[in-house]
This record gives sequence, structure tokens and C-alpha cells, in this order.
Amino acid sequence: MVVWPNASIGSDSPRSWRGVLDAYAEPRLGRSVLDLATSVVPYLALFAAMILALRVSVWLSLLLVVPASAFLVRTFIVFHDCTHGSFMRSRRANDALGVALGLLVWLPYRGWQHEHAVHHATAGDLDRRGVGDIETLTVAEYRELPAWRQIAYRLFRNPLVMFGLGWLLVLVLKPRFVARGARPRVRNSVLGTNVVLALIVAAFCLTIGWRDYLLVQGPVLLVSGSVGVWLFYVQHQFEGTYWQAHADWRYDHAALAGSSYLKLPGVLRFFTGNIGFHHVHHLSVGIPNYNLQAAHDGTERLQAVPQLTLRQGLRAPRLKLWDERSGRLVTFREARA
Repeated sequence: MVVWPNASIGSDSPRSWRGVLDAYAEPRLGRSVLDLATSVVPYLALFAAMILALRVSVWLSLLLVVPASAFLVRTFIVFHDCTHGSFMRSRRANDALGVALGLLVWLPYRGWQHEHAVHHATAGDLDRRGVGDIETLTVAEYRELPAWRQIAYRLFRNPLVMFGLGWLLVLVLKPRFVARGARPRVRNSVLGTNVVLALIVAAFCLTIGWRDYLLVQGPVLLVSGSVGVWLFYVQHQFEGTYWQAHADWRYDHAALAGSSYLKLPGVLRFFTGNIGFHHVHHLSVGIPNYNLQAAHDGTERLQAVPQLTLRQGLRAPRLKLWDERSGRLVTFREARA
């Protein structure tokens, strides 16, 4: 069980944390360019190689799915930094790059930026669930549902559905629709992205054929999307995570106790853009991905946060409901006890 030592954060405030971490919230042009050269460039090269490999063998092309997907995950991290305005010093540069990268990851820049900002502002708040997060019910809420709703929730939280099909909802379907009450720039971002993506897909289908395009784009979205959904899940869904009613909720506590430090091997840290240091990211969204580890290593108080190993992260999806009595996520079996 991962438990947060609450006493160590009780006297801190969001303002004091920002002061500590401000030094790391400085984008460096050379380092950002290197990030692009080690994410977008290899992804596009591997995507092209997969198309060419189809002329030889479908299986040869499929051998490139995993590395292409890994670099697409890394590309998404750059897109993610742009939405926070942390990748480049210039707001215009962040926005222009973010719009372009959104086409590679199939996400409308402004739409995802808004939803993700809401996620940061409400993570761990029991009274403000539902935007930019994974649906999580309390034990009491689940017990009050009719049988068919319980079955639907169980199905949704099944790993085969969440990680096997979740990418289709998160990357392909949901981002194509404008949320009710969306601001004009968010609506325009969604519609504009849809139009450009339609043109890109049409161009590929006309030049290489719809079958070959699906054989290349489909598996890459499947693998990278499934990994992305799992990463997003494990960053906030672990046994000792943080949920509080709004009256007792604190941003800094949610960041430190409700955002995991997923301790990954070096190669996985590279491909996931250090997003495992999620507690640092939630404390200060202005820190670019390449500074997250330095911020963690250079700040003693951050090193006391809960650590999740890769094995613990892979086991986390068994947790389904928030038990308000014990203050932890529990399995369906534990909820029945």
C-alpha cells in the first residue's frame, strides 16, 4: 500500500512551492529543439518507413509499430507541454507548435488545453469530478446505482475495455465533438482540427490507399493510445491517492498526495518525457518535461512523495472505487466487505 505522510505537507502552501520550483520553470530553446528532434522527427521517419515497408511485407511494417508508438507518446508529451505554455518562451510559439502537434496526436489544441486545465484545477476534488479525468465513483455512489449502471461501470473500468478501447474514445471519437457551452476559440479549434485531419486522412487514402493507411495509423494509435491512457490512469489512480470534498480540498495536497511519482527505468522515462514525475508537474505546470527530474532531485521535500514502481503501476487498474471511510481506492471485492 502506498501511503502519503500527511504531516510533511501540512504547513506548505501553493505559493511557497511555486517559489521553490520557479527556477526550473524556464524553457531552454536548445533543449526544446532537441526534444523535437528526438520525438517528432523519429516518429515521422518511422511512420514513413512503415508505409514503405508495406511494399515488402505487412509483418515488416508491423515490426515498426512499437518504436513508432513510443516516439508518438514522446511527441504527445511535447504537445502537452505546449498546452501548458511551458515548452517555449513565446506564447505564440507554444500555440503554433501545439496546433501542429495536435494533428499528429489527433487532438484539438485549444479543446484539449481547456479540458486539461480543468483537470489540473480539480484533480482529487470529489465535488468537481467529470472533466479531464477518469470516472471514479465512491463505494456509496456505486452501491446506490441500479444493477445495469453497476454493470456499465464495471465494464468501463475493466482493463481490457479501458486500455484496449479507451484510446478510441480519447483520441478518435470524443475530441471530434464540441462540448456544450464551449468558447468560440475552443469550438474553432475542434472544428478546424477535424477539417485538417479529414484532409490529411483523405490525402493518405488517395495516395497509398485506405487499407495501407489503416495498417499504419491504426496500430500506432492503438499502442500509443493504450499506453497513454494507462499513464494517465496510474498518475492519479493508486491505492493511497488523494480525494477530498471541495471544502477540505487543497491544490498542493492534491498535487503531492494525488499525483504519483512513477519510478520508471531510464529508457521509459525518455519515451514518456519524465511524466512519471507527475507530482512535480501538478505543483508547477510551467516546468518543461526535461526539467521535471532536476526539480524532483533538487528539492528534498519532493523526494518524500509516494513512489510507484512499474509493477505497482501495472497492478493499479484492479482498484475501482474510492472508499471514503478508509481514504483509499479499493477493489470491487474490498468494497463488498
